[in-house]
Amino acid sequence: MRGAWRHRCEHLAFRLVVCLIECLPVRTSVRWAETLAWLIHDVLPRKWSRYAVSSENVRRALGPEASEAEVSDAVRRMWVHLFRTVVELVQTPRKLHLHSYRSVNRLEGIAPTVEALLSGRRVLLLAGHFGNWEIALAVFGIWGFPLGVVAREMDNPLLDDWFRRFRECHGHRLLPKKGGYEDMLEILRRGGNVALLCDQDAGSRGVFVDFFGVPASTFKSIALLALEYDALLVVGTSVRLRDDFTESPWARFEIRGEDVIDPRELTTMDPVREITQRYTAALERAIRRTPEQYFWVHRRWKSEPRQRPAKRRWAG
Repeated sequence: MRGAWRHRCEHLAFRLVVCLIECLPVRTSVRWAETLAWLIHDVLPRKWSRYAVSSENVRRALGPEASEAEVSDAVRRMWVHLFRTVVELVQTPRKLHLHSYRSVNRLEGIAPTVEALLSGRRVLLLAGHFGNWEIALAVFGIWGFPLGVVAREMDNPLLDDWFRRFRECHGHRLLPKKGGYEDMLEILRRGGNVALLCDQDAGSRGVFVDFFGVPASTFKSIALLALEYDALLVVGTSVRLRDDFTESPWARFEIRGEDVIDPRELTTMDPVREITQRYTAALERAIRRTPEQYFWVHRRWKSEPRQRPAKRRWAG
């Protein structure tokens, strides 16, 4: 009973915040995002914002020549991006629809992605914690390409229901990260398409591929699914463009197809590693263009490759 009341209180507070965000003009939301980013980056204790993790990650991406000021500025702009993303997520169902998406989005290199979705083959649409990936999902739904979207369930069932309805309002089907594997396989068996995030640490059992020049543990399951179901892998991004309120009253985005990977065209004897490295490299290229729009707070390089013990040589 106590848990149910807590869930109701959390849901009520969340809906009040959502109502406030719904009413925010985009210029005001930008100022709020900048103020909140300043507060969490410059005022609050840095251990609360996980500055050590995010700054270390940014330094790996920018290279050793990056100054402390450049690293700090990239982390601050990441927080601005994250707060703006929250506003955009809440406003997407109202702002983004069939008659408005053209004024909000610029398409770049998207033809191969659309061709893949029209090819009759299964497609795994891959994205990372980068840009506003929900915008691209909404556009694919508007175009009539329903996807099974894998996402983590919320602990609060009332909040989970809200996010489910949000993600399914454009025709997609939400699949829980835990317990939804069989549902995902059923979609693929029926020839459907699935959207997944591809940049999460996979622990010691993952395949280690280069990400900004450092080995990063990555799940093997994406490559294995592509090989088993002969699915095309499409790496896509949705990046916020520079604000131009004379052209659009809302934020504007560039939806870009980064790469299309066909398992039939593999060239090595290790297809799982080749696929994983290729889509990771495609995501890295996108992040290098706008590094402030990547979620540097999560520990992408948490796991390290095991060091094989050196073979002992016996003196003869």
